[in-house]
Amino acid sequence: MVKKIIFLAFILSHVFVYAQEEYSYVDDKGFVIKLGQQAPDFKIVYANGKSPVKLSDLRGELVLLQFTASWCSVCRKEMPHIEKEIWQVYKNKGIHVIGIDRKEPLDKVKDFAKTMKITYPLALDLNDKIYTSYAHPNSGVTRNVLIDQTGKIVFLTRLYKKKEFNELISKIDELINQ
Repeated sequence: MVKKIIFLAFILSHVFVYAQEEYSYVDDKGFVIKLGQQAPDFKIVYANGKSPVKLSDLRGELVLLQFTASWCSVCRKEMPHIEKEIWQVYKNKGIHVIGIDRKEPLDKVKDFAKTMKITYPLALDLNDKIYTSYAHPNSGVTRNVLIDQTGKIVFLTRLYKKKEFNELISKIDELINQ
């Protein structure tokens, strides 16, 4: 029994070390990116069939990445607020809101958008490469990343907390009206 416990501890310690080595930085919310850092670039494949673009092609405008999934109850709580309080207010003022759906097929993502009654676009992240460029793979999905007009990360949220969400809106308003 003692040998089994020692063996298990050995295996777990190596798994932990490997997970830590994979990312040079992971904050207390599971982000692997930092404020002020250039946002990792990726190709956006929209669920609605709109032509794919690279994130870097959107420079000059604000970008809000909303990481989500259909099974995520907190995401479902947050999405109507993003639709009403951000997308509908700012969509014609220089912001791209893009929901990045984590590891779900196109048909499920389309149904999710329809069920949630959102009009901002959802994009596919079938292989989890986008998500894991921004957050640790074992961290929760509900998170937002605000990227300024120069491509720098300027605001991060995790879960849906009204106070933090209002701070996100204030930051968007500040950057759009500067």
